[in-house]
Amino acid sequence: MSRLAVLLLQLHSSAAVTVGAPVAASVFRMRGGATTESGEFGTTGFVMAFEEGGKAVSPWHDIPLEAGDGLYNMLTEIPRMTDKKMEVATKVENNPIMQDEKKGKARLYHGPIFWNYGCLPQTWEDPNVKGSEHVGGAFGDNDPLDVVEIGARALAMGSVTPVKVLGCLSMLDDGELDWKVIVIAQGDVHFDDINDIDDIDKCYPGTVSGIREWFRWYKTPDGKPVNAFGHGERALSAAEAKAVIAETNGHYKALVAGEAEAGDLWVK
Repeated sequence: MSRLAVLLLQLHSSAAVTVGAPVAASVFRMRGGATTESGEFGTTGFVMAFEEGGKAVSPWHDIPLEAGDGLYNMLTEIPRMTDKKMEVATKVENNPIMQDEKKGKARLYHGPIFWNYGCLPQTWEDPNVKGSEHVGGAFGDNDPLDVVEIGARALAMGSVTPVKVLGCLSMLDDGELDWKVIVIAQGDVHFDDINDIDDIDKCYPGTVSGIREWFRWYKTPDGKPVNAFGHGERALSAAEAKAVIAETNGHYKALVAGEAEAGDLWVK
């Protein structure tokens, strides 16, 4: 058994993984939004498009960042315990969710991800902004902020869920800064019990270290090196994570205002 396989088994047993039915409620659908799918799921032809009021909308640009009461809207791209690497296509018109690909082939994880994974709308890690010394001066990865939701239930792909921010990890992927914001979904059984990064392991033991190690190793089967982490590998607090969100929301606002270089990104 490979080192990665052993690691995945250890994480699966220690990270309080519970597979439940997907959470039905989605803020986007509750307000009249809908998704449509085309192409075969798991192939490079798959597309999940978003519409509202009969018109195409962008999940990156048209869904608000804040959900009220101090919560944020999370767009789920990859439900927990799945291996298809789906993502918001930032360079495609209206930014649908599409199958990530490499050299024309669908990208799959080499084992399931144990948490719900997605992004925060109206955020952007500007590749022209240099990070602090705590992340070695790394520049942003040109994507919305990534989110890891740790709750006990799967969130459906394309759903929009109010989440509480708990902390974050400053991952360094191939020299780029790729923040991983850690959150918990509203309605989770431990939503009221977990309010900051140090509360997580009291309810879901091994989760923070599990997230760090999963993202450290997940690209190594493809021959890539392990990922690193800034801030001495420390998981930052909820307050620090909210500061990261505010900063990247500021970068996003500059992007859509034409004050930052968009490159190939699709901006309304």
